[in-house]
Amino acid sequence: MEQVFKKPEALCDVNLHYCPGCTHGIVHRLVAEVLDELEIEGKAIGVAPVGCSVFAYDYWKCDMQQAAHGRAPAVATGIKRVLPDKVVFTYQGDGDLASIGTAETVHAAMRGENITIIFINNAIYGMTGGQMAPTTLPGQVTQTSPYGRDPKTQGYPIRMSEMLSKTDGAAYIERVSVDCVKNVVAAKKAIKKAFQTQLDGKGFSMVEVLSTCPTNWGKSPVEALEWLRENMIPYYPLGVYTDKTGE
Repeated sequence: MEQVFKKPEALCDVNLHYCPGCTHGIVHRLVAEVLDELEIEGKAIGVAPVGCSVFAYDYWKCDMQQAAHGRAPAVATGIKRVLPDKVVFTYQGDGDLASIGTAETVHAAMRGENITIIFINNAIYGMTGGQMAPTTLPGQVTQTSPYGRDPKTQGYPIRMSEMLSKTDGAAYIERVSVDCVKNVVAAKKAIKKAFQTQLDGKGFSMVEVLSTCPTNWGKSPVEALEWLRENMIPYYPLGVYTDKTGE
């Protein structure tokens, strides 16, 4: 019988530490599939900072580098400049990339660094207990916004894809989701294009992935997917925000 589905070679055969229903695992697989299909596992270097993805080095077979909280784009920049023949990517959550790491992310995009960022947006701080994040939606309840985020006192969420798409150095920015099969397929296509953008030397690329956090949202895995569709996608529309690759 022909085998039509198997574990990607670039994905380690270990159990993930993520909570039940968390969609980090889906994105990990997509990244591994892209590493396999582009045949770049042996030349890829991933950078993971502090957050739920802190143990990412356990899950991909490519070389991995740990970075301080929010500093992954700066570390990736250093690696890419020293080893320009390598494929360098970061894997970051919203609390990391859009809060403590905002400056590193914006300036890497402004400089047009030839790196790729996989940005997981679940609208909350996951690992540290469910505090309000820069991407938390208006009215969303978290540990530090128990009455719901109030834009009058806590500001509005940061739309990273929209903001970075305005930088001159950004070559490819797309927002995707992994809430259903159709969107998972589209997410993989976007991730593959982001890596190809780097391989072609076009400059900075980022894929923002709308993801779930059932534990800190206080929902079942199914309820979390429904909440993402009903609340996150309307506020963070899916689509390509900039594409200067000419393809």
